[in-house]
Amino acid sequence: MTARPDPAARLALEQACYLCGTHHDALQEALADLRRQPLDLVRLGRLDKADRRLLDQFAYRYTRLQDDMGARLMPALLRALGEDPAAMPVLDRLNRLEQIGWLGSAEGWSELRRIRNEFTHDYLAGVVERLARLELAMVAAERLVQIYRSIQQRLQARGDLLPRSSV
Repeated sequence: MTARPDPAARLALEQACYLCGTHHDALQEALADLRRQPLDLVRLGRLDKADRRLLDQFAYRYTRLQDDMGARLMPALLRALGEDPAAMPVLDRLNRLEQIGWLGSAEGWSELRRIRNEFTHDYLAGVVERLARLELAMVAAERLVQIYRSIQQRLQARGDLLPRSSV
């Protein structure tokens, strides 16, 4: 692995961090709102416009943060670290990031994706099942936020991969 990434790799990493940061912040807001006024079986069964918008915001930002981390941030990070992610399938990228200590668990990442997919595709589920999926998705989203923060902390500690203002 190279000691200093080339300028194009640094720029791609900076842009990925910015994009993921916007999703992270919006997801944090949605999680805070869901914790402040938790949905129960009755409210979930009769969603008003505000609750529907909140659930849409939560699902959208969870999806976008995970997708953009996987499709942009992680490949950009690997490039900045001197790896060639273009030659790696997604699972190999996750395993490599786990191997070099930038991701806690490739399997855990896949579990977050499974939970997200179950939550966002619950069209025919009953209200009890939807509430259980929402609660599980909230815990998973909090874990995703922790993974993003951990990567940001590592980038800041590393210091040579991004300008300090980007972290």
